[in-house]
Amino acid sequence: MTSSIIAQVRNLSVQYGTKHVLSDISTSIVQSEIRVILGASGCGKTTLLKAMVGLLKPVAGSIRLFDTEINDQDDPATVEVLKKVGVLFQNCALLGSLTIEDNISLPLQMHTDLPLQVIKEIVSYKLAQVKLTDAGPLLPSELSGGMRKRAALARALVLDPPLLFCDEPSAGLDPVTAAGLDRLLITLRESLGITIVVVTHELHSIESIADNISFLYDGSLFFEGPFTEARKLTGGPVYDFFTRQESNQPLHDETRQDHFVETYQ
Repeated sequence: MTSSIIAQVRNLSVQYGTKHVLSDISTSIVQSEIRVILGASGCGKTTLLKAMVGLLKPVAGSIRLFDTEINDQDDPATVEVLKKVGVLFQNCALLGSLTIEDNISLPLQMHTDLPLQVIKEIVSYKLAQVKLTDAGPLLPSELSGGMRKRAALARALVLDPPLLFCDEPSAGLDPVTAAGLDRLLITLRESLGITIVVVTHELHSIESIADNISFLYDGSLFFEGPFTEARKLTGGPVYDFFTRQESNQPLHDETRQDHFVETYQ
């Protein structure tokens, strides 16, 4: 049975001013997979994520989430579909003047009419889900880096989105804390059945969580497929990335690694 497609990108191109960052990107992400978007610094990973959640307007191509095309964020259909998406930002984006529980409750206050007591109960549950039961009354500045990531993750999950985007979730964390966050993402996928898209360049995280990878190189989608297949490659930019070698290989059509999982064809 073919899994349902949750996110679909077709012929996407993005530029900043006159600088082309992404060119003709096409990919599909299916229900309950963990997709990792990776590549060297500056390859366009975060740009692709921002475009997929409507924060950047492409110059060409389309993005569909839950079979709804993402347009301007003032478009009512786009607003509704984005309520089904959670985002864990690289810098956490927690409001420093609010407690952790107030930060997490914001989406509920903005997008629901739930009574305050119900909101408090949901926030408590989400904090327990990310193992931060006692952190609610604290300010973000009173938490460690790993705890702030978990708090931001709780906020991203507070509306129970079926799709979660994470931008460099392990950035700035020590290896033990990063591994704990990886295990938490896997647990959330297994317990909630959510689809997770992760932007990262951390090799240990990729090896721990990835079902499939999308490897960007020079603004293009160079390889896409199961992580296990990517690790079998013996040359080219994907191989260089995983073996920590500087890639001097030019991007030509004859060197492109066209490995696609069957579902995406």
